[in-house]
Amino acid sequence: MTDLRHVNAWVFDMDDTLYPREQGLMRLVQARINAFVVEAVGLAPDEAAVMQRQFLDEHGTTLAGLMANYAVDAERFLREVHDVPLDSVEPNPRLAERLKALPGRCFVFTNGARDYAYRVLDRIGISECFAGVFAIEDGDLTPKPNPATFRRMLERFDIQSHRAAFFEDTPKNLEPAKALGMATILIGDGHGKPQVPGWRDHIDIVAPDLFDFLSDLNLKDAA
Repeated sequence: MTDLRHVNAWVFDMDDTLYPREQGLMRLVQARINAFVVEAVGLAPDEAAVMQRQFLDEHGTTLAGLMANYAVDAERFLREVHDVPLDSVEPNPRLAERLKALPGRCFVFTNGARDYAYRVLDRIGISECFAGVFAIEDGDLTPKPNPATFRRMLERFDIQSHRAAFFEDTPKNLEPAKALGMATILIGDGHGKPQVPGWRDHIDIVAPDLFDFLSDLNLKDAA
């Protein structure tokens, strides 16, 4: 396993990383995104779903794809698609303990909206574990995996990339992190998608579950 004893900045994606994908929150967000695309583009739901997946693959987020191709109200999009109940997300005080035990500072780096991010972190009970949150608004709506957004995040929080680790459930979002010198940890199975040859070249560690990984992490000799 990659040695992480040099790390003093721990950067976490939020959705399906800081809580298990099985809790289903992103399914609720996805349903609202699909409905927004149907209204904005005027396609049938199945056609809009195909377009939405294409936007996600090509632009990083549905919003970025919509903005590149249509006149949309970005603030309305962020407000409506993230206005979901958080009942399915379980509080996790044990995760809070593990995050607080990490040497250095912890941050959230999400393509979600800022208000939504704080709602989710509060629901899990881990808001106080983080020194900062970098949401989609902080990158001027330019999402991961755009390398410029990674650089902005690092600059915002004065993070030295070679002393940082990035945890993320989407494999392609780890590529720019690795290029910048960050240690990269994939949480989960990469959404179960067939992976092309070399897909793990930019991933240092694959961990099925964040809490289990942090529980097993030995940093007793960390600087």
